[in-house]
Amino acid sequence: MGLGPIFCFCGGGPMSSIEKNLTQLLEPAVAAMGCELLGIEYRGNPKNALLRLYIDKPGGVDLDDCTRVSHHVSGVLDVEDPISTRYTLEVSSPGLDRPIFKVADYDRFAGEKIRLRLQPPLDGRRRLAGVLRGLRGDQVVIEENGVEINVPLSQIDKANLELEA
Repeated sequence: MGLGPIFCFCGGGPMSSIEKNLTQLLEPAVAAMGCELLGIEYRGNPKNALLRLYIDKPGGVDLDDCTRVSHHVSGVLDVEDPISTRYTLEVSSPGLDRPIFKVADYDRFAGEKIRLRLQPPLDGRRRLAGVLRGLRGDQVVIEENGVEINVPLSQIDKANLELEA
């Protein structure tokens, strides 16, 4: 399919090894349902972990798409059994507060409003918000109050677009 690598900046930077394995396992299953796997969040917890998949398709996804993908992915997960603990599966659209998972999305969504949470802080700031200008090398460029700020990808803990309704 050639979508390129998926990166999760939600809750701790680049993907963990389990997120990478789950992405490789589930990306074809989601594609078979006519959707694109945007990214995965996995939050391990000994009692009940959370596995959240974000999906999209041209024209957007609806509840029926999420339900169909959830049932299909559940079957794949039951057969392959990649998670040894109890977990809750959630399948979601990216929504209006769309998380960014793929490095290429920083160029794809240039011109949109974005919020970044940084770790470690940049010039003493942990949060930035402005207009996404794109990617330059390994730096995400945003414009905040008329000033361009270059943010190293390695410092982005979480990134979300603020799409208009």
